[in-house]
Formats: sequence, C-alpha cells, structure tokens
Amino acid sequence: MSDRLFRAAKTVSLVALILFFLLPLVWLAVTPFSTRPGMAVSLPGVTLANFDWATAPGAWRPFVSSIVLSLGSMALIVAAGALAAFGLSRANFAGKQALLYAMLLLSSIVTGVAAMVPTYWLILRLGLTDTYTGVILVFAGGYLPTAIFILKDFMDGVPRAYEEAALVDGSTPFQVFRHVAFPLARPGVAVIALLAFINAWSNFLVPFILFTSRATDKYPLSVAIFRFQDEMGILKLGTIAAYSLAYALPVVTVYFFISKKYGFGFFGGIKG
Repeated sequence: MSDRLFRAAKTVSLVALILFFLLPLVWLAVTPFSTRPGMAVSLPGVTLANFDWATAPGAWRPFVSSIVLSLGSMALIVAAGALAAFGLSRANFAGKQALLYAMLLLSSIVTGVAAMVPTYWLILRLGLTDTYTGVILVFAGGYLPTAIFILKDFMDGVPRAYEEAALVDGSTPFQVFRHVAFPLARPGVAVIALLAFINAWSNFLVPFILFTSRATDKYPLSVAIFRFQDEMGILKLGTIAAYSLAYALPVVTVYFFISKKYGFGFFGGIKG
C-alpha cells in the first residue's frame, strides 16, 4: 500500500512539475491569437490582429539581420573551432591540458558584460561598428573557447587508424582533417553549430551596443522586439507574443534540421 501511495505521489509531482514548465510555452502558443492578451493563459476569442506587424514596411528586416549574424557566427565558430580542436587533439606539447582548461575558465570568468567596454573600443578602432562583420567577430570570439574545448573531446574519439590509412594514401594533414576527422566528429560539430546559432540568435547586448543609432536598420530580432510600445511607452503584449512566436520558430527549425541530418555517431569499424 505504501509503495502504491509513493508511486502515485511521485507521478502527481512529476506531472505537476511538467505542467509548470510547460505553462510558458502554452502561453506563447495561445496569447498571439487571443483577442484579449494578458499574463493569464486564456483564449476568449481568436484573432490574427497581433500579427499586423508582419505587413509593415521593413518588418522582416530584423529576421534577415538575425539570420546573417547567426549563420555567419555559426560558420566561423564551427570552422575555426574544429581546426583548433583537431590541432590540439593531435599535437603533443607541455601544458596542453592546462591551456585548454585556462581557456575555458577565462571564458567563464570574464563575462560578456565585463568585456564590452574593451570590446567596443577594439571594434571602434578597427572601424567595424555598425557592421555585421564586427558583431560576428565578437560572437565568435566569445564562444570559441567553449567550442574548442567540446570539439577536442570529439576529435580525441576519432580512430587514429583512419587517419594513418589516409596518410599512407598520400593525404595531407588538412585533407585528413577535412575528409576523415571532421566527418566522424559530426555529432560534436552539430552540437556546437546549434549552440553557436542559438547564442547569436538570442544575444541582445552585443548588437545593441555595436549597432549605433545610425544602423537601426541592422538591428536583429532580439533588439527589434523592444520597439513594440504604444504612445505611452507600454509594451503591446499581444504583438510581443506574436513576434516572440515567430522569433522562436527558426531556432526550433534549425534544431530539428541539425539533429536529423548530423546528429548521429560513428558507424562501421576497423578490421584488423
């Protein structure tokens, strides 16, 4: 009897916990279509009026900016991170592990907010303010240590026999990386690509600071969402909910695409 009560209590607790965490998602799915949007989850009537912003001139420009910034930083992080991880995995030198942990530790201690003043000064001196290139470089520089640290573990798991066979066939080290190590490390690359995309897609501070008032047309979604206010400066909850729903869909799409196309492990084996 006591075991049944315990299992029932555990089931009820888990269901309640799941519902608690699902509530914001339910609110996000319902509020954009509500005739009276509010903080409570309710649907007194269905309307598409909250999506009127989609027909305004330049409404989709922030989407383009977000896609450019996210895909650009993702490509740079994956390419540079995979090359660096492969080099660190195959090179042997004193203090290699200490270097890896130091990179990860320093990237965690020095937060993005703390580094924004010197970062802005550097981007300003390079003449990259109000440019996509400047923002992409900052995104990549901030996430590269983590990407290298994670990808190195995947590169360590690539069988050396595959690489040795490629070298015997006359491949260069870069060809070994491109045709052997990188394809076999695709699960790790998929993880880093997804995290890099989400990091750039959701970042508010960096584009808000590096895109000055002269480049508001380059604002990504994370910054543009704050323009939905009425004449009294009050946020339009229904419009923000509709915008947030559209804001979340690309991330979900990228997640399913990457996980389906690249999220698999090693197949095959080595014959002795």
